[in-house]
Amino acid sequence: MSNPPVAFDIRVDQTHAGTRLDALVAAQVEHCSRSFAAVLIQKGAITVDGIARKASYLVKAGETVSGAIQKPETPSFQPEDIPLEILYEDDELLVVNKAPGMVVHPAPGHASGTLVNALTHHCPDLLGISGSLRPGIVHRLDRDTSGALVVAKTNGSMHGLAAQFKSREVRKQYLALVYGVMKEDRGRIDRPIGRHPTDRKRMSVVSRTPRAALTTWKVRKRFDGVSLLELDIHTGRTHQIRVHCHAIGHPVVGDPMYTNRGSQKQLGACNRSIFAVVGKLRRQMLHAWRLTIHHPVSGRTLTVTAPLPEDMKRSVAKIGMLSNLVS
Repeated sequence: MSNPPVAFDIRVDQTHAGTRLDALVAAQVEHCSRSFAAVLIQKGAITVDGIARKASYLVKAGETVSGAIQKPETPSFQPEDIPLEILYEDDELLVVNKAPGMVVHPAPGHASGTLVNALTHHCPDLLGISGSLRPGIVHRLDRDTSGALVVAKTNGSMHGLAAQFKSREVRKQYLALVYGVMKEDRGRIDRPIGRHPTDRKRMSVVSRTPRAALTTWKVRKRFDGVSLLELDIHTGRTHQIRVHCHAIGHPVVGDPMYTNRGSQKQLGACNRSIFAVVGKLRRQMLHAWRLTIHHPVSGRTLTVTAPLPEDMKRSVAKIGMLSNLVS
């Protein structure tokens, strides 16, 4: 049976005044793309103060945009025999090196090929742990971020690991290739993160609902126009490293959402050969390198390191060979 439509009303404030109607709806309404919003607007299913408008209509402060959208069906999924790189496993948990491009759990548009599809084939007993769509999943990584991810195999371990993440006892260390040559050897970024004020798909340090976020970093290697950083995230905000690096003017190389043209131009002016290498990248060069937890049963400290994926390893090696500045 289809999900019933969900009605919405958007009161336009000064921040959104002058925005296209289709762009406003896409930014404010869950499960609605701009193209889908345009179709609904054309059909008259979305109105402004009760009046049908064009998708290109520029909304004004004080107006109310109203309509209804049908939420997508909750996807079902099947276990799939997908290869996994398992870094550690015992009766209570396992740690995998998630491949770049792999979605963690099923969602609309991703009912197959996810990490959960692979995990439930490897461990059929996971299906009874922590809900139907996220069995054993304690934390997540963005689709195009690779690296270490821990999965609980029992309900007891699920609760124990979840408590560690909530109390910030877990140490999460990342490697990232960022634009620009870092002047300092190490530093900290202590800036709250929340939903972007006009784009619901992005996060930002400028938000109406910010939450505390802390990232510390140190330089692993400096090249011409880019730096390899080791980062610790002390909080677990969505897109935290990507947002924080962008906020200090050093966005993650290859990031399609948070990279700015200014950083790309500076790299092009610095080293055209490295610029050409970076231009071929189709994902952010961000890797969950090391994960340290307390074993939920034995209590011992468990540290697992995830090798770099081949695309990031090759890119860093090429940039090192092409760089005139190595330190």
